[in-house]
Amino acid sequence: MSKAYEEIKTGLEEAIDFAAGKKSAARVHRFNSVDVRNLRKKLHMTQEVFASSFGISLGTLRHWERGDRHPQGPALVLLNLVEKSPKLALNALAR
Repeated sequence: MSKAYEEIKTGLEEAIDFAAGKKSAARVHRFNSVDVRNLRKKLHMTQEVFASSFGISLGTLRHWERGDRHPQGPALVLLNLVEKSPKLALNALAR
């Protein structure tokens, strides 16, 4: 079998083991949850400005702030970046 196939097979086996709760060689990246409302207020932004600045829909931002939804995936990564380095994030996304 090809090297690519073997690598894919190994990755799938690791993912299956991880999902089953078994010890796995899989690397798992976890990001901290973010208090979006406090972050926005710390940056002295309105909901509209914060949402627009980071490409988040206003409705989604409001759900996060109310706590009935939570950021996940790339949005959570972005919010962690904004929390750690707000100036860097804002400069990178400046229009």
